[in-house]
Amino acid sequence: MKITTWNINSLAARLQHVLDWLASNPVDVLCLQELKLTEDKFPLLALHEAGYEHCAVFGQKTYNGVAILSRTPVRDVVRNMTQFQDESSRVVTATVDSPLGELRLVNGYFVNGQAPGTDKFAYKMAWLDGLQQHVKMEMERHPRLVLLGDFNIAPEDRDSYDPDGLRETIHHSTPERDHFKRLLDLGLVDGFRLFEQPEKSYSWWDYRMLGYQKNRGLRIDHILVSQPLRDQVRACHIDRAPRKWKQPSDHAPVTIELG
Repeated sequence: MKITTWNINSLAARLQHVLDWLASNPVDVLCLQELKLTEDKFPLLALHEAGYEHCAVFGQKTYNGVAILSRTPVRDVVRNMTQFQDESSRVVTATVDSPLGELRLVNGYFVNGQAPGTDKFAYKMAWLDGLQQHVKMEMERHPRLVLLGDFNIAPEDRDSYDPDGLRETIHHSTPERDHFKRLLDLGLVDGFRLFEQPEKSYSWWDYRMLGYQKNRGLRIDHILVSQPLRDQVRACHIDRAPRKWKQPSDHAPVTIELG
C-alpha cells in the first residue's frame, strides 16, 4: 500500500499535474495541502474518473485547504482539530479502510510562522500545541495512525541546504524542532529516516533564485507513522520529477509504502 503527501500549491492551477502524476504513480491514498479552493469547487468528478472515488475535503477560498483522496472507503472524517478550533482549513483526519486494514490518517498543512518573534510565529506555536493534543487523542483511539503533510519544519540540519546560515530562522528554529521531537515522543517515527537516503534530499525549493536548479531546498514535507505500523514500512521516497514540470508546485510528492 502506498500513501503520498503533496502540497500542490493550488489544485485549480495544478489539477492536470495531479492527474498526470497519479496516472504514472497510482498510489492508494493521496493527501493534498494548499488546495486554495472551497469544497464546492473541488474537482470530484475528475478524481473519481482517475480512480479516487472516496474523498475527505476541508477547503477554503484562496488559502489553505487539505484533502484525503483514496481508492478505498474513507470514513469518520474530522475537519479541524478537536482541541484547537482554527479559522483556517489546515487539518483533516479520516479512517481509510485499506487492504492492510484500518488506518487513521491525519493530513495537515502546518502554519508557516513567518519568523520567530512575530505574531504569526506565536500562532504557529499555539497551533502546534493544538496539533499535539489532537494527534495524542487520535492515537489513543486509533493506534494505527499516519501523520503527514507539509510540516513547515526542517527537523534536522541535514534537512536544510544551509543549516548554519539559516540557523534559528523560520523552519529551523529550536522551538519548531522541539515540536517535531514532541510528535516523535508521542510514539511516531519519521518514515523517511527509516531508510538510508541520498544526501541533500529535499521536498521544497523556492521559486526564486534558481532554488530548484541549485538544490537550495528544505525537507519540510513528512510522513510519520505510529509504532504499530513501523515494521510494515517498506520504503519512503521523494519524487523530484514533478518539480521540473512547467509551472510546478514548489513542493514534491513524498510517498511511503506499507506492506
